[in-house]
Amino acid sequence: QVQLVESGGGLVQAGDSLRLSCAASSSTFSTYAMGWFRQAPGKEREFVACISWSRGRTYYAGSVKGRFTISRDNAKKTVYLQMNSLKPEDTAVYYCATARGPYTDYVGASGVGSWGQGTQVTVSS
Repeated sequence: QVQLVESGGGLVQAGDSLRLSCAASSSTFSTYAMGWFRQAPGKEREFVACISWSRGRTYYAGSVKGRFTISRDNAKKTVYLQMNSLKPEDTAVYYCATARGPYTDYVGASGVGSWGQGTQVTVSS
């Protein structure tokens, strides 16, 4: 199973920016779509964004589109989530995830192979 380690979370004010990072242990990182999900207190885990294994295709939840940007650096085996114009409703634990299998463009909640441990993002108003 792939080990994923998130970092970059913290406490910020509304309107601020944060960049989350997720470092993977797998040597086959470049062949897997990667995603970010989040879970707020009392709510189900939800999809935030994902990026395909090749050609950099990206997908976003409507609530973050235009504010968040997902990217990947295959040489560093790392996926990033740049979060701008943060809102209090973005407060959640953010998790990165791999697709269940290689050579896919999308990672949905039902198609996750491995999860990271999560990193807390808190946005104050």
